[in-house]
Amino acid sequence: MIMYIKKVFCCCVVTLFLILFTTVSHAQTATVRGFVYDKETGEAILFTNVILKGTTYGSTTNAEGLYDISKVPPGDYTLIVTCLGYDSLIVPISLKADEILNKKLFITKGSVNLNTVVVSAQKEAAKTTPKVAVTKVTPTELKMVPAIGGEPDLAQYLQIIPGVISTGDQGGQLYIRGGTPIQNLVLLDGMTIFNPFHSIGLFSVFDPDIVQNTDVYTGGFNAQYGGRISSVMDISTRDGNKKYFSGKVAANPFTSKINLEGPISKAETENDGTTTFLISARTSYLEQTSKTLYKNVDTAGLPYNFLDLYGKISMTGASGSKVNFFGFNFTDNVDFPSLYQLKWASTGFGSNFVLVPSGSDVIIDGIFAYSFYKISINEPDNEPRTSSIGNFNLGLNFTYYFNKDEFKYGLEVSGKKTNLDFFNPINLEVTEDGNSTEFAGFMKYRKLIGNFIMEPGFRLNFYGSLGEVSPEPRLGLKYNLSDKFRLKFSGGYYSQNLVSTTSELDVVNLFYGFLTGSDNLQANFNGQAVTSQLQKARHAIFGFEWDLPQHLELNVEGYVKDFYQVEEINPYKIYQDNGENSAKNDLFKKDFILENGVAEGVDFLLKYDYKRLYLWMVYDYGYNIRHDGVQSYSPVWDRTNSVNLVASFTFGKKLDWSLDGRWNYGSGFPFTQSQGYYEQIPLDQGINTNYTKANGNLGIQYAGLDQGRLPAYSRFDISVKKKWELSKRSTLEANFSSINVFDRQNVFYYNRIINQRINQLPFLPSAGLSLTF
Repeated sequence: MIMYIKKVFCCCVVTLFLILFTTVSHAQTATVRGFVYDKETGEAILFTNVILKGTTYGSTTNAEGLYDISKVPPGDYTLIVTCLGYDSLIVPISLKADEILNKKLFITKGSVNLNTVVVSAQKEAAKTTPKVAVTKVTPTELKMVPAIGGEPDLAQYLQIIPGVISTGDQGGQLYIRGGTPIQNLVLLDGMTIFNPFHSIGLFSVFDPDIVQNTDVYTGGFNAQYGGRISSVMDISTRDGNKKYFSGKVAANPFTSKINLEGPISKAETENDGTTTFLISARTSYLEQTSKTLYKNVDTAGLPYNFLDLYGKISMTGASGSKVNFFGFNFTDNVDFPSLYQLKWASTGFGSNFVLVPSGSDVIIDGIFAYSFYKISINEPDNEPRTSSIGNFNLGLNFTYYFNKDEFKYGLEVSGKKTNLDFFNPINLEVTEDGNSTEFAGFMKYRKLIGNFIMEPGFRLNFYGSLGEVSPEPRLGLKYNLSDKFRLKFSGGYYSQNLVSTTSELDVVNLFYGFLTGSDNLQANFNGQAVTSQLQKARHAIFGFEWDLPQHLELNVEGYVKDFYQVEEINPYKIYQDNGENSAKNDLFKKDFILENGVAEGVDFLLKYDYKRLYLWMVYDYGYNIRHDGVQSYSPVWDRTNSVNLVASFTFGKKLDWSLDGRWNYGSGFPFTQSQGYYEQIPLDQGINTNYTKANGNLGIQYAGLDQGRLPAYSRFDISVKKKWELSKRSTLEANFSSINVFDRQNVFYYNRIINQRINQLPFLPSAGLSLTF
């Protein structure tokens, strides 16, 4: 039945491609394109309107600052650029038949508030793109969520996005609309990041001051992304300052950091190329400061240590074409002597480029990157566990614009090498090595037909190490019922060849390793033969957008994610998988088992953003169920109700004060309760074991899997910031912030051995200073 539905969906997508391509006009027309930059710093201006005055022709700059207005009749026009905080730019141009005019545009910061212009730009983008299950995070929005020491962080902002569930302040991971962290693709400038969050869940590995744009797809993403079955987080960093040397230093009781950037070679004129650098370094010293400042948490301190390093060199040509070289090194170390010692390190490097050929309609971009991740954990009551993964990816994409339509296709190659060593619940050692090479091709076409926006896509994955081909149709739709009300849908098929090393029996998951899809699986699942080693899912997301009066925006989305084949560590294994046990049931000897499950829910987002007040109100309802062939259960990330309220207010004569607040509520997570304890005798000598003299280990008798529920979670955070303009290019900012203002005792986990409740972070005030120059 699944294969039949998939074939029908594929046929529908291919038919849409054929219909849409027949509507493309081939009359003699012209194109004007280029990049929009900040005149003072040379930084690209993202998501702003560029229009031809008095016509319906226009474009919105993309994540690179590129605009493309095509299929324009020859003639004389006036090009207009409008952007919040900048003076409007008006440029006369003349277009000839079959001409492609490359025009770089530089806009100047001004004091005129163009709020209404920006709102219209956002509405235009909402009416011309499907924009389903995607949240665009800008640096300005990042600063509106309270953060430790006043320094904004992506880890805090992601938790307020509809459909995103965090498991807590310490060791927290994000579960996105029913998908586990292993099923979330995280990209930094095209490099794969395998662990984007530090062990203390308040901080990500990304310095917000160097982030240019973040797109978070909580499901239904189109064909340009693959290799994961739940969500995508695509983060891009900005280029260094093209005009002058600048930077930032900041310190608070948790972290300190320094950013430096500037030109290596300056442009003599606006038509010259440039070369810039950007360096970011951030470290924590919470282990030292907490012993003095936060004794209420633990007299021994909070032993969380991390170091984040990132560097980038950008070379931009006269036409706006550019190439970037970048690299990172992220480390994390946690040492609770009586509980666990956790270490991980992540490194990577790569290069990407954007090519704007003169005389050609195509925009070409590409990426080569390599990243490596290794994690280890030692626990007093368990054997050590280690995992590592190395990954390279190579991609080449081609994009064509047809006025407001867009056609994109590309090719990708990636490879992974994994290693895993752990002990299962009955103390049998499991060692796994894996290698995977994957090839993929994709295409997608966005077409506007009246009030309809259609974006069919198709991705073809070939998993070389498995010899499997996965055809994956994707589709995005939107219909503008009116200027203020829009219906939308997205869906598709997805696959991946990565497996998590986390056991669902863990009360809290600190160790998160990786393994390519294992062939050590049972031969049958749910009465059918197992013919694939891939994890697979299909998504359907539907909803509406409504521009309400009084600057309010309402977004409602319902979703269903059918995870019809996923792999998990086998909790039922009691035999080694060898010739001696060949007659045993696969369920009791294989390292991994298959599961299926469904995630469904509905998310409500009400947003207000006007002048000095910003409000963000989210309610999520979710339901998750898994079946492993033996039993059905609610997974540990199943949170039925979640609420996030965010408010930000700017005030003062010079608008140099800001007050930010966030309240989060979440119903309790499932967990597996302990029923009793017993002595577990090691039967290493079989029937000859002398059980009367053997020293056994402590065994735990568990209740039904995840049948208990932890208490509800609630936390209120607040921050206050004050700025002083020291000079035109220098700003001093002081900040005061606190998490868990009401000192709510939110449960982290229960220590099964001593029956002790361990809580999340208590009331933690902090203050900090930052200097931008």
